[in-house]
Amino acid sequence: MTQEPDTETALDAYSRIVTAVAEDLTPHVAALQVTGDDGRGGAGSAVVFTGDGLLLTNAHVVAGARYGRAVFADGSEADVDVVGKDPLSDLAVLRARTSTPEPAVLGDASALRVGQLVVAVGNPLGLAGSVTAGVVSGLGRSLPTRDGRTARVVEDVIQTDAALNPGNSGGALADSSSRVVGINTAVAGWGLGLAVPINATTRRIIGSLVRDGRVRRAYLGLVSTPAPLPGVLAERVGRRRGLRIVDVVPGSPADRAGLKPGDLVLEAGRRPVADAQSLQGLLFTEAIGTPLPVTVYRRGAMVDVITVPTELTGG
Repeated sequence: MTQEPDTETALDAYSRIVTAVAEDLTPHVAALQVTGDDGRGGAGSAVVFTGDGLLLTNAHVVAGARYGRAVFADGSEADVDVVGKDPLSDLAVLRARTSTPEPAVLGDASALRVGQLVVAVGNPLGLAGSVTAGVVSGLGRSLPTRDGRTARVVEDVIQTDAALNPGNSGGALADSSSRVVGINTAVAGWGLGLAVPINATTRRIIGSLVRDGRVRRAYLGLVSTPAPLPGVLAERVGRRRGLRIVDVVPGSPADRAGLKPGDLVLEAGRRPVADAQSLQGLLFTEAIGTPLPVTVYRRGAMVDVITVPTELTGG
């Protein structure tokens, strides 16, 4: 009997947080309809993130499109143009031709912890908004994707049990303070809630998209996940975590260099690698075509390989 008030209080607190986040963010999230050069349309969500009408969405939502229309929860609409997109991060930036609601506040996903409450807010198919809640169930994951015959890897995604549907792609993943810590990406067949994080690396990507309309990205072709280092190795290198290679894209620079599933990546470019972001942060313009030494732990031995990242093309 004594636990019932405690349980009720906890549920009420949870509900208040989710309700507050939904009320804060829904006005800033648009239903997005885009039109491709072939005349075919696509749909998703987008988040206003600047006061002068820039919106964030997924690159796959606007693939092949140059313009579209954003419809907000208050009924207002704005024509939008695609400023740029980056398939490797699955991020794209749009610019509204007319005024938009005030921007959402961008947070920092690097502060997230597994088990933390998050709320996914989308605006699928022009409905009144879609809100789901859950917890962060994984961090630093890599997501292999395919566009026709071209294989890519979206690095450092957030995994959550907050349910998503394709119409929520491009919507906001927020913490309990209504700060946008990720852009939701609903990928058919995975059965997971996934989001591209807002962090130092993706802010750099967003800045390049705003400034240049594109991001020149170096590409390795690794699918990886953070992993603990064996005790003896952790003592030897002075840190506790590395990146476990889960898969290697066939024909990729990583494949040609001899990297293999099961390898533990310890260093890249002579810098420690403890998560996907520390590797992804090395793979910008200056890394294209430049030898990049990678140190891995394989079958009880440290192995050095030389990769030569190529430029991500297409998309």
